[in-house]
Amino acid sequence: MELDGRVAVVTGGTRGVGAGIARSFLEAGAEVVVCARRPPRAPVSAAARTASYVALDLRDPAAVRDFFGEVERRYGRLDCLVNNAGGTPYRLLEEGEAHRHARVVELNLLAPMTASLAAYPYLREARGSVLMIGSVSGTRPSPGTAAYGAAKAGLEHLARSMAVEWAPEVRVNSLVLGMVRTELAHLHYGDEAGIAAVAATVPLGRLAEPADVGAAAVFLASGRAGYVSGARLLVHGGGERPAFLDAATVNKEN
Repeated sequence: MELDGRVAVVTGGTRGVGAGIARSFLEAGAEVVVCARRPPRAPVSAAARTASYVALDLRDPAAVRDFFGEVERRYGRLDCLVNNAGGTPYRLLEEGEAHRHARVVELNLLAPMTASLAAYPYLREARGSVLMIGSVSGTRPSPGTAAYGAAKAGLEHLARSMAVEWAPEVRVNSLVLGMVRTELAHLHYGDEAGIAAVAATVPLGRLAEPADVGAAAVFLASGRAGYVSGARLLVHGGGERPAFLDAATVNKEN
């Protein structure tokens, strides 16, 4: 399989997109370690194999360094770090003090930097890779999640800079995600009717599944992407139809 003998860490890999990535890595043959502050409700498993779980607060640099040292001691190597942990509540800028928005930036930008720096010595030795999980929120206006969008924009720039600084030993790439259907989709899009309505706005006609993201992540971690670094791969179903096309009155049938 594509990732036989490889060892991967997926942050925030206990649910949602992170769990989907972890399952895809397991199916591709990798040994997978998932970390998060809270354990999964059920072990993250696929192809009769199970990811190891370690409790970790990525905002604690000392704990993060200890975690990666333990991964190296247990498995003898580290081939891929997937910086997936992140997220944000919906909060308009004027509804929160600056320090509350700063916590969003800390989780979505500073924590991936902390993890990448801690993992770097082991990735360099294995000539491995880092994969940042970005968002279309970092490429367009993000009302209600402005700090999140700003952090994701910064994360992509960080990845491109890291790709240059850490070459040729470590490749660094980004996946830029659109809307994904996870067990928490109802919190973002509402009931099934709301999810269907949102899905209809995507050119491919559906939300992504975690496995769609996982397949793209496996590719970027594999030897098939051996000459891909500093890149961003859009996983958004074709993006968003420009609103002006539907608002304009020209080129429409009567």
